Amino acid sequence: MLNLGLRTVLRTASKSGSRCPGFYAGSAAGRCPCGRSRTRYGLGVRNHSQEAARDKLACYQLTHRTLLKIQGPDTGPFLQGLITNDVAVLEEPSRRVMYCHMLSVQGRTLFDVMLYSLKSADVGSGVLLECDSSMKDSLLKHLKVYRIRRKITLDACPELSLWAVLTRRKTRGEEVSDPQLSSSENTLICEPDPRTQDMGWRLVLDKHVDPLDVLESCQKGDLQEYHKHRYTIGLPEGVKDLPPGVALPLESNLVDMQGISFSKGCYIGQELTARTHHTGVVRKRLMPVRLSVPVHDIEEGAALQTQSGKPAGKYRSGVGELALGLVRLAHAKEPLTLRSSSDDTVSLQAVVPDWWSEDVKVN
Repeated sequence: MLNLGLRTVLRTASKSGSRCPGFYAGSAAGRCPCGRSRTRYGLGVRNHSQEAARDKLACYQLTHRTLLKIQGPDTGPFLQGLITNDVAVLEEPSRRVMYCHMLSVQGRTLFDVMLYSLKSADVGSGVLLECDSSMKDSLLKHLKVYRIRRKITLDACPELSLWAVLTRRKTRGEEVSDPQLSSSENTLICEPDPRTQDMGWRLVLDKHVDPLDVLESCQKGDLQEYHKHRYTIGLPEGVKDLPPGVALPLESNLVDMQGISFSKGCYIGQELTARTHHTGVVRKRLMPVRLSVPVHDIEEGAALQTQSGKPAGKYRSGVGELALGLVRLAHAKEPLTLRSSSDDTVSLQAVVPDWWSEDVKVN
């Protein structure tokens, strides 16, 4: 069952004829913080006279992610001092979802989060916050430390389920069609993933609602497929890819994932991040790497080396032969090796993601 606040949002939006009750579903074009133009896709309710799609979508329940609700008149100012991105972005009509990190005072990533705008005349301003499930308690504790006397409430949302919607058979150059909603009144959030087009859409439903009753031409997929897709394109998510207190936001491609603003005011961890950005020196980047054989016994942080034995980075995490590695850009195009826990030597090759900015220089 939805809590009272979300029920009110749904009821209000249903009366107003919103396509995505209480939340937002629309198409817009915008620019990412680094200035590159970026096309965003919204969702709409299908007119049944339109030609039906042919099962080109797959939805994955993201059980490794969870949702919190932050609500109250001080929500914006409270978050502004904690996150890398500019919360004012969520006030723009075309921007209803935002990606960002929360940093330590040393400028290292603690939490990677997604914020979804939640606004209604009855409910007031607020957001749903998506984070790694294993970090929910730590994040709530972190938020409560800085809440002080802010007029906000912090609540978990066990009544909601989170899904990723991806295009199954997309080929290079193929135009991505908007997912079609067959039941908009049961949809809480349906928004394009702000990190990259390759990550499709985010869908939030009441946990009792089946996404196949909401999305047309969609099939459920295994969560392992979702992770393999992420590792193939090199997109990090969660504590294994972004270890708390270890990962640095700029090395983790936060700029290219539209997750940081360099023009907003101060926030925790800003000093090191801003200094690194303005010097323009980022020698290592989190990159997709493909191993020569599937390996399941690689320690996190295992050293990557060139064939001549020079240090080339560190292994982060992966599935089978697909993985992420923190790679020195000076060696990113060279054949690399690492040792598994069983002392076997495994060769691997780093790949430059298509969604990176053309400004990134890889030797």
